[in-house]
Formats: sequence, C-alpha cells, structure tokens
Amino acid sequence: MKLINKFIDKDRSGHVTLRPEDDEDMWHLYNLIQEGDEVRAPAVRRLVTTSSTGSTDSQRVKLNLTIRVTSVHFSPSSASGSTGAGPSTNEQHATMQISGKVSQENRHVKMGAHHTLDIEANRDVRITKVEWDSVSLARVEEACVEGRGADVGAIICGEGTAAICLLSEHMTVIRQRIEVPVPRKRMGSSTLHDKASRSFFPPHNSLRVIVLASPGFTKDTLYEYIFSEATRTNNKALLSARNKFLRIHTSTHHVHSLVEVLKSPEVTSQLKETKFAREGLMLEKFFKTLASDELRAWYGPHHVMLAADRGAIGTLLITDELFRAKDPAERKKYVALVEAVQQKGGEVLQFSSMHESGHQLNQLTGIAALLTFPLDVEVVEAEEKTAKEEAALQALEAEGNQT
Repeated sequence: MKLINKFIDKDRSGHVTLRPEDDEDMWHLYNLIQEGDEVRAPAVRRLVTTSSTGSTDSQRVKLNLTIRVTSVHFSPSSASGSTGAGPSTNEQHATMQISGKVSQENRHVKMGAHHTLDIEANRDVRITKVEWDSVSLARVEEACVEGRGADVGAIICGEGTAAICLLSEHMTVIRQRIEVPVPRKRMGSSTLHDKASRSFFPPHNSLRVIVLASPGFTKDTLYEYIFSEATRTNNKALLSARNKFLRIHTSTHHVHSLVEVLKSPEVTSQLKETKFAREGLMLEKFFKTLASDELRAWYGPHHVMLAADRGAIGTLLITDELFRAKDPAERKKYVALVEAVQQKGGEVLQFSSMHESGHQLNQLTGIAALLTFPLDVEVVEAEEKTAKEEAALQALEAEGNQT
C-alpha cells in the first residue's frame, strides 16, 4: 500500500489517500472503511442523453466520485480447482465494492444519487472520517510498511488433491486448488503417477519458507519429485532454495490444517518475528492455559472488559471482525479496550479473520485474554453486582436529599 496523502486535524477528523497494490491492501481498506465515511475513488458511469429530436444516446464516462458509505463488500481472491491432468490457471484477485450516496457535486451525477464504487489496484482511494481512532491509524501505518509480502508458501496435499496457499501478515490466500486422479503404478508403466504428480510442481519465488504438508507420505513423494525434476532440468534457482522446503505432518489435507503447520517447531523457528506466527503461538497458549489454569484465561466481551477494568490483562487477543461493527458505539468500546490495555503495559494482538487462527478466535466470541494474575469470574461478577447496587442506592439517596 502506498500512502499518497494524509491530513488528520487535532480533533482527529481528516482524510487519508491510499493506493492499494495487492489483495492484502484490499483487505486493509475493507477494515478501514466504515459506514458513514466519505470515500472518493475513480468510477465509470453510464450517461444517457436525449437530443432535441427525441433520440437517445448513451456513453460511459470516467470520473472521480465521492460517496457517503452505506455498505462495504469484500470478496477474497479464489482459484477454481482442476479436474484434469494439469492444474487450473484461472486466478481471481480480491474485489471490493463500496456503496453509498453521492455526497459531493459532480456535473455528471446528482447529489444524493446511489452509486457503487469498484475499488481497483493501483487506483487512489481517499477516505475521510469524522474521527480517525488509534486502531485505524495503526492499520494505515502497518499497511504502508515497505517490503511487506507473503512469508510462507504452503502446499497442503493428500492423494490426488492439493491446495496451494500463500500466507502473508494478514491473509491466507488459496492461489490454486488441484484435484487430479492419481493412478497406482502398473507393471511395466512408471509414468502414470509421475504425470499426475506434475500437477503439484510449485513455482519458485522469494518466500522465506515453503511447506509441503500432508497426513501421509504424499509430502515426501512430492518433495522427491520436485527436486528430481529440478536436477533433471538443471533448475539452479529451485535447487539453491532446497533449505527453504519443510515437510510437515498434518492430521488432514484440508486448508484448516495450516494451524498445525504454523505451530510446528520447524516452522516457528524460522518465523519467530512474523505477526501470524506469534498469533498462532499465543492462541495455542491461551487454549492450554484455559485447560490448565482457567482463572488466567478469560474470553467473551463482558468478561474481558471486567478483567481490563482490574488491569489484569497481559495479552489481549482480538479479531479485526469486532472493529467492523456497524454500530459506532460498539467499535469505540473495543478501541477503548485496546487503548486501556496498551496504556497499562499489556500486549494487543489483532487477529486477521483471513487467517485460520482468526477463524478459531472468532468461534470463541472473537476476543480473549491471558491474565497476569488469576481472577475468579464468579467473584468478579459478584463484586460488579454489589458495586452497581451500591451506586443505585446512592443515586436514590441523592434524589431524596434534593427533594
């Protein structure tokens, strides 16, 4: 993502102009733009004109439109599977549509007219907000870090099936799904299995780690085939990257087994500094703590808020889905929680809903916390109930004294 322009006033109102460059940038925009914001972006509008003779003529006009947002829709990139001997080559990038009413005058479009902006890569998008909170500003800063990209390539495979994935800081993108018949070798024929296995041959790039994962021995067969082909064709780039390849055992050949992959010691040792690897480790730590010492592992909005009030949160785990709440008050509540935890020295990990770890956390209400000291939920709730009753009683006494 490129930061083209930024102006934030003292009251936190202002605008930011960004230029998305890839699918992950689209995901950042989706998390930045909310209902009520103003968005200005290139658009194509079909205009119909009527001549003095009554004939009509239509033409498509390119223009920049500013709309007040009423809804935002994001579709992640996907690849269709292949059922033949070779892999599918169809590739679809992430798409994003922003709907709303035109809020600034334009000679081609009336004020208040409904329009949907199709956001495209390498086209500037200006976002104007009444208030840029700390979470939004942090996401802009993070999105514009140079050198960001995919860290891990993974092929999750089984006999006759595979999913080729790229994992970046905020997204798991399935670049291709492959399904092919893999016949068993027959006597006098050693080519059938090799022809089918060729579908799994991955392109080499500058990834930090390339994982081959499967429940059985498919990963080993694939690894041997890749490097036998690389040796035969003298593919020096691929041969020099042999140390990047890791073979990991998983319980299934489905994409959700990426969680197992990221928790494996072989992968974590090479990805210690990456955001998604740390998130996976902390989520695993939370589940282990919940099973062994539940007084130090709380989840659910109400309980986590109570723990934050007592300054007990050491690590807050929260998904980006909660910050996309349509109710501004709901979002502000979570922003205030994040700021409170950070002010008291706690760590905040914002999980992406586009990663498997984010999916798991969403199934657990989307928010959890590891506490620095044990707290009993029942005791804390009883204290809260008593405090509310005392406050209500004091309010009644104050009213009585006034009368």
